[in-house]
Amino acid sequence: QVQLVESGGGLVQAGDSLRLSCAPSGRAFIGAYAMGWFRQAPGKEREFVAAIDGPGGLTNYADYVKDRFTISRDNAKNTVYLQMNNLKPEDTAVYYCARGRTAVPRTDNLAYNYWGQGTQVTVSS
Repeated sequence: QVQLVESGGGLVQAGDSLRLSCAPSGRAFIGAYAMGWFRQAPGKEREFVAAIDGPGGLTNYADYVKDRFTISRDNAKNTVYLQMNNLKPEDTAVYYCARGRTAVPRTDNLAYNYWGQGTQVTVSS
């Protein structure tokens, strides 16, 4: 069982930046797998945000965050990051990281089999 722990969420103003981090608790190694970030706003379904392949050379972004968010990973630290710039009120959501079933950075949540508990990001206008 892989337990993922997200951190870095908070309350910010529109235009601000945040960096989320995700790492497994215990000894689980995530370096061989794709990692993804998803988010869920109140009353809405969970949606894809960004994903990165196992080696970290290939990324995938949802159109609504492209050019504002950057996903990266440091496999030496066994950690994945989501740098969020120019945040907007519509980015307000609980953000979840997930480990992929393979190394391919897919956008569908069924491609991920381990999920964190989420971290709240709130952007005020």
